[in-house]
Amino acid sequence: MDKIRRRVGCLLIGALGLLTVVAGQDLPPAKPDAVGLSAERLERIGVAVQRSIDEKRIAGAVTLIARHGHIAWFKAQGMADREAGKAMRPDNMFRMCSQTKPITSVAVMMLYEEGLFLLEDPISKYLPEFKNPKVYVTPASGEPYSIPASREITIRDLLRHTSGLTYPWNNTLGPLYKKAGVESGLMPFDGTIADNVKRIASVPLLFNPGERWEYSLGVDVLGRLVEVVSGKPLDVFFRERIFAPLGMNDTYFYPPDNKLDRLAAAYTYYDDKGLNRFPDTPITEGSFSYSADYPYHGPKKLFNGGAGLVSTAEDYARFCQMLLDGGKAGKHQLLSRKSVELMTHDQLGKISADQGFGLGFGVAGVKTPLSELGSPGEYSWGGFFYTSFSVDPKEQMIVIFMAQLHPSGDLTLDSKVHALAYQAIAD
Repeated sequence: MDKIRRRVGCLLIGALGLLTVVAGQDLPPAKPDAVGLSAERLERIGVAVQRSIDEKRIAGAVTLIARHGHIAWFKAQGMADREAGKAMRPDNMFRMCSQTKPITSVAVMMLYEEGLFLLEDPISKYLPEFKNPKVYVTPASGEPYSIPASREITIRDLLRHTSGLTYPWNNTLGPLYKKAGVESGLMPFDGTIADNVKRIASVPLLFNPGERWEYSLGVDVLGRLVEVVSGKPLDVFFRERIFAPLGMNDTYFYPPDNKLDRLAAAYTYYDDKGLNRFPDTPITEGSFSYSADYPYHGPKKLFNGGAGLVSTAEDYARFCQMLLDGGKAGKHQLLSRKSVELMTHDQLGKISADQGFGLGFGVAGVKTPLSELGSPGEYSWGGFFYTSFSVDPKEQMIVIFMAQLHPSGDLTLDSKVHALAYQAIAD
């Protein structure tokens, strides 16, 4: 009888959920047992988060677990601004940083589906500044020099991080990026993405395209590709083609003034100093500098494909649910099911023996056994200021963790939240 009631409950929730999604692309709430989760076990997430708050490792966090298209756990804990005494709320905004990358990757694939390019096209076909790339060589003795790359960078290389580009924190190319004035998206910048991408292209590559995986500014380059191919600024393309159809009304590069009070404060954690509010001045680590005020200070002209977005847990869950539903959101079809399949399958092959990475996402359990609870084929990524998400097609589940912390020390709360979500599966 309990099983019948549960099935009827799921059907009713599903019907009501469909109406809600069509009307506003929202993820309706459901009781955990209606979607195969244990309410009692989900409470362990709250306990773990509160422990880190009490131990002064984070100021606060928002966690969200959705399954079968319904939100079963959604909790704000701690403080959004500890110094101002502002409690964390479910609708607080967070600096997404690299969680911008999957959204840019979706934008690229939307244009790919319109027949505007192929993934094997060289990026120089659309951004001529990348024509005839060179690779930086550091000999055992003597001065570094550059040689022609073995081939050009493809759009696929940029999506899967095999382009030969890197980030300013790289010890080899970081000083060259700094000299060229390359911005990683975590500082106010008096220029556009077009300006920044030209600076990126002026620096030699770390290795030949396709040779290995290196996390990079390649998705920033893809953001510029979206602008050139679509004829629209990246923020406009995002708003019109992704955010509006999904109902992501709290996702911006630069939040409007009337929503800035919802942006959670950023913090640092150092073993010898503990948890402190992020300083007013940038932090510099070698050739890499970053700040926390870039969403609201500066010229606000840089729409960076690899970083820069501000969003909420619920907005990002809408984006994840669209992927989980094969590119659909109510009446809107952003991507085909086949494109989502391509994006969320390993694209590295023999390039990396132990890492699975698709077109915009890390993919778990496809090269090596799972290291923690999860499912093979689950895809995920995270952001610089301690945010993360995962999407599991097998379990039809989304896990979202949002805090604002960097450096984070040895804190593993995000991974614990993920594991605690899976131990709550009860069907």
